[in-house]
Amino acid sequence: MIVFTCVCNGFNSRLKLYLVSCFLTFLLSACSFNKTVEITKLEARDPEAATGIKHKDLLITDNAMVAAANPYAVEAGLIILKLGGSAFDAAIAVQMVLTLVEPQSSGIGGGAFILHWDEETRKLTGLDGRETAPQSATSELFFENGQPVSWHKAVVGGRSVGVPGVIAALELGHKKYGRLPWKILFKSAIELAEQGFVVSPRLASLLDKKLNPGVELLAASRDYFYPSGQAIQAGQLKVNPELATSLKQVAQHGAKGFYQGELAADIVDAVRNTSVAPGLLSLNDLASYQAKWREPICQPYHSYKVCGFAPPTSGGTTVLATLKLLEPFKLNEYPANSVEALHLLTQAWRLSFADRNHYLGDPDFIDVPVEQLVSSEYLRTRRQLIDNTRDMGLAQAGLFDASAGLSHQQPSTTHISIVDQWGNAVSMTSSIEMAFGSAVMVGGFLLNNQLTDFAFSPEKSGELIANRVEANKRPRSSMAPTIVFDQDDNFKGALGSPGGARIINYVSQTLIGLIDWQLDIQSAIDLPKITNLNGSTAVEAGTNLADQADYFSSLGHEVVVRDLNSGLHGIWVEGGKLTGGADPRREGVAMGY
Repeated sequence: MIVFTCVCNGFNSRLKLYLVSCFLTFLLSACSFNKTVEITKLEARDPEAATGIKHKDLLITDNAMVAAANPYAVEAGLIILKLGGSAFDAAIAVQMVLTLVEPQSSGIGGGAFILHWDEETRKLTGLDGRETAPQSATSELFFENGQPVSWHKAVVGGRSVGVPGVIAALELGHKKYGRLPWKILFKSAIELAEQGFVVSPRLASLLDKKLNPGVELLAASRDYFYPSGQAIQAGQLKVNPELATSLKQVAQHGAKGFYQGELAADIVDAVRNTSVAPGLLSLNDLASYQAKWREPICQPYHSYKVCGFAPPTSGGTTVLATLKLLEPFKLNEYPANSVEALHLLTQAWRLSFADRNHYLGDPDFIDVPVEQLVSSEYLRTRRQLIDNTRDMGLAQAGLFDASAGLSHQQPSTTHISIVDQWGNAVSMTSSIEMAFGSAVMVGGFLLNNQLTDFAFSPEKSGELIANRVEANKRPRSSMAPTIVFDQDDNFKGALGSPGGARIINYVSQTLIGLIDWQLDIQSAIDLPKITNLNGSTAVEAGTNLADQADYFSSLGHEVVVRDLNSGLHGIWVEGGKLTGGADPRREGVAMGY
């Protein structure tokens, strides 16, 4: 413990306390395996596992706030805000530090969707930093011997790597919304990479679980995460000089330092020459990548306006459709998180997920009927399928002219919510896809495996699938960064979550907690979780919902009791003050001043 305390020197007292607490929690958890909970084995496609629950208190501040997935990253963002930086400036600093301290979830080797609220101009904008398929990719990218490979075989290696988009999106947004020089925003991450950060219990636990086999198969990631054959440990001081060098390149040269030159060549070499499933990425793919401005989609819900991100993510559309399906059911008249209300929520999810799976994809390649999918007339018809006395079973998509597009989204993702002193806000969800991404590591960071978000087969029942692989195409996502406004169009809150396709469940349940049940942001995030992806109904193990699993079974649900690993981070304006919450299921915090 003396060694651990010394490592923490230089951090503020709150961060020191948090890190010591995490270390103690890890030691205690190692001694408590006899505690019995009712839980099923983790689903194969939910690889970023739960690592325990830690109570979080509601934070209340006056001026500015950051809520994100790791205290190092939150501290870096708060430093930028106190220096006079904007919410967008702080988001850049937060993402750079997350690349270092939360490498399993996000980083500069991945992509992001960003919503930004400009308080002065009263304008909401969206930035699409989603990865793209290489120019030489075809619809048979994941075929071997004339057949699509299994998801497990597709995940690891260069073949699954898309062109990373987060750096391009952050630079594009900084040019419009930044207040501080670009270079300053990398300072905290570079210093931590050079001087070392304390490995968190969550990172250590996920490595110990060996969720991604590629991490030990591929030399660079194995040497970093399993030096001398042993996983890095919680409480250990870990340096990453290669990442420091990469970040210095980007800090000095901007996005060109990533997409062109030596670092770009190293990325291409790592992808094309990996020992497992070499990929197609080229220097031209990197040099020609462009982040895109996207118009957010907004819908009224009761007296609020809820805004999300448009396709190629399905998150915004599906969350809005879920809320509009439920609006006439007056959920505010039910007790918070009552099983009766949650049954209705699962039925709305069935309908909205059926449409999501069928219609949504990259709007630059297919016509996505977003307006129809969230229209009052269409949802009025869909709502008639909801019965409060029984589960409807597998829902079918509504009738539009578009093709099905199945894919497998993974919960290796992170979410950042920030409000600055001028009232500007950022809601940003970023990801490298599966836990530890493709496991291809270069320049001190992991590359994504986002191309596995495409449908592996280009056809279904003789029809082309909307989400099939195509050159330069963005795969469909479930990320759902969300910003909410009150009835006078004033900023009310920002939130989002990791969790793969379950992001949609986590975000919509939290919004209902905030709006219908009038909970504070931390209490809404804390709610015992329930999910349905138009299949089985999952209820969170170790909660009162698990104790009421029989209720859902009596209505015909196929019920699974399991860990549900949300990572919600949100900020909500209440009584003129900023209130912040962080998910107790992960290691994030909210900080402000």
